[in-house]
Amino acid sequence: MRLIDLHCDTILCCMDDIENLGLLRNDFNVDIEKLKKANSLAQFFALFVDLEKTEDPLDTCLRMANKFHQELEENKDSISLARSYEELVSNDKEGKISAFLTVEEGGVLKGNIDNLKLLKDLGVRLITLTWNYPNEIGYPNANRKNWMKGLTSFGKDVVCEMNSLGMIVDVSHLSDEGFYDVAEIASKPFVASHSNARAITHNYRNLTDDMIKLLGEKGGVTGINFEKSFLGNRNISAVEDMVTHIKHIVNVGGMEVVAMGTDFDGISQELEIRNIGEIEKLIVALKRQGFTEGQLDKLLYKNSLRVIKDIL
Repeated sequence: MRLIDLHCDTILCCMDDIENLGLLRNDFNVDIEKLKKANSLAQFFALFVDLEKTEDPLDTCLRMANKFHQELEENKDSISLARSYEELVSNDKEGKISAFLTVEEGGVLKGNIDNLKLLKDLGVRLITLTWNYPNEIGYPNANRKNWMKGLTSFGKDVVCEMNSLGMIVDVSHLSDEGFYDVAEIASKPFVASHSNARAITHNYRNLTDDMIKLLGEKGGVTGINFEKSFLGNRNISAVEDMVTHIKHIVNVGGMEVVAMGTDFDGISQELEIRNIGEIEKLIVALKRQGFTEGQLDKLLYKNSLRVIKDIL
């Protein structure tokens, strides 16, 4: 079986890594060797920027992008940038994993719509509109007082321009009202790259049943997040809890709305699935619950592949 994972924070780990382990082989949750073990078709790599830890978010983002491209160049026999569905197919034919570049924090745009084109030229194909702080685009779900605050006028312009440019809009971390604003104005499918079901675990980062239904109706997907606090109340990220969320999301929104969005290298490390190379543990558990090969293919990669083809 193949795998597409819509979100990891591995590039930040590579930036902070004093031992210079790099993307080929490291002590993180994701590296090329682990991706090969998982039979990965594509991995989405986020350029995560913490607005409170940088004076210039765009500059920080660009430096991370340089690191990303450097790692791809050093490992070009195994992994290659993908900017479109066609490039993903081409990479796969050459036996290479596709690396999609994303940005987690729309504040890197610094309120300037022209910076979207700059990011696209760098290879960015998905932007998570907010992280845990308000920005020029809108408000996060990190604080309940922001749940009913939606997109700003600039934020609405960003969504429309991303649709025009062929970039994937990501609503993970976005306020509830912001989610509905995106659903109303987006002309193309959008995603929640790493969010679970709020009906199962009442965490602000998860989606309500109504959101899941609407996301499915719009042709989008939500990626199952492996963070333990988004999955349940255990002191470990448990496969059993992942299965519970997956079954609920499928029951609510259909088989086409669920995908993988591990959030590896950005989550707590109390993990039953310790890295991307151990994804078979989830596959085995889902098979035990009666999921067919065709259904597993959809949630592991085909649903995400459909969104890539629709938008990129």
